[in-house]
Amino acid sequence: MLNPFPDLLIYSTFAPFVLRVVLGFVYLDLGLLNVKKEGNQKLLGLVEVVGAVMLFLGFYTQIAAMLFIVIGAVSFYVEYKDASILKRDIVFYLLVLAISISLLLTGAGAYAKDLPL
Repeated sequence: MLNPFPDLLIYSTFAPFVLRVVLGFVYLDLGLLNVKKEGNQKLLGLVEVVGAVMLFLGFYTQIAAMLFIVIGAVSFYVEYKDASILKRDIVFYLLVLAISISLLLTGAGAYAKDLPL
């Protein structure tokens, strides 16, 4: 089947850019919320904030995506086992996990410091 909008394929590098920025905003918000908490949540929050900045800049995007895959998978599992712990919908963690996997496989996209080899 032919693509109905073949002229739009020249903008394919912008799709990872959009996903990268959205995931960066999500983890920046989650990270700042965790930094304000007491205990071990501060370290997780700091990791999330640093990873979000890496995504915004497109700096080592695939490494940040791998980090967020681990965080997303653990959060998904915790939410699956006991929904009262994290107080978010399981679909949220599934979506974050899917975006992270997409960025791992596609790379940083446009406007990034990462360059494909």
